[in-house]
Amino acid sequence: MAPACEEADICLRTYRRWVKAGQVQSDQRPEAKRSAPQNKLSDDEKAAILATCNQPEYASLPPSQIVPRLADKGIYMASESSFYRVLNSFDQVHHRGRTRVLEKRAAPTSYTATGPNQLWSWDITYCGSTVRGQYYYLYLIEDIYSRKIVGWEVHDEESGELAAALLLRTVIREQCFKQPLVLHSDNGAPMKSLTFKAKMEELGITGSYSRPRVSNDNPYSEALFRTMKYWPRWPSEGFKDLQTVRDWVRQFVAWYNDEHRHSRIGFVTPSQRHRGEDEDLLLKRTTVYEQARAKNPLRWSGKVRNWEHMKEVNLNPDRPVPEEQKKAA
Repeated sequence: MAPACEEADICLRTYRRWVKAGQVQSDQRPEAKRSAPQNKLSDDEKAAILATCNQPEYASLPPSQIVPRLADKGIYMASESSFYRVLNSFDQVHHRGRTRVLEKRAAPTSYTATGPNQLWSWDITYCGSTVRGQYYYLYLIEDIYSRKIVGWEVHDEESGELAAALLLRTVIREQCFKQPLVLHSDNGAPMKSLTFKAKMEELGITGSYSRPRVSNDNPYSEALFRTMKYWPRWPSEGFKDLQTVRDWVRQFVAWYNDEHRHSRIGFVTPSQRHRGEDEDLLLKRTTVYEQARAKNPLRWSGKVRNWEHMKEVNLNPDRPVPEEQKKAA
């Protein structure tokens, strides 16, 4: 009986209370007589609260504003939460204004990459032109572990078909076909298009998406676009034509992948980390620093700079629970 109750997700005592002498008893809880709480508001008090809230002076104010104003007049009727309960029972609590109603959204799924071609992030950004109102669109795929730009294209429109073609070419170039791979993006139309999703399923890629209107869920692509648009060669006046944009992005990708020392991966280039060369480079740096400290120890107050190899990179990691919440739980 105990395993059966566990499978049904009920307690054994609950089952014994429900079933007596082989007969299922009716639920007695709705008919149970319960004493009213001592602090329960009377009907007259509820009517007084409702009448007060509907006065012209308070009709446009929430209880958080009404209760203090009444207190300034030497009147206390009930707490703010009681005001809300009374108004809600009379269907007088509604969202007002042009802002959207707050919605609880589940936290994004966390992923961890311990090597290249395990976790990618991609997005599309605008590249302005010399013609006002005209834009070119840069499709860019970044490997989160190495920060390398593994795929990019520039087009004059946003399209799921173009994104699917780029993804296929990138997978072939990186030779990671049918390997466990997660592709993270925001909720843009090309990212959610049926053509793009079908291509992901065909390639065996798991999709991951940001929460709506939360840019922090796709930080790697956003940071990369910021680096690109703050590059000294970024033409603030705009690009002349589509070929000009492609030539410029090709130069930036070559600089970013092969020359730029990325601060978050130990100041090695993304290509070096993508090829697995960063660990030896960081060990050599540590040796150089140790030798320098041994040569002149007075210039070192503590340990040498930490050139430790970053073994894993997390996407949207779970936030640690504060100690106060742990104690309260």
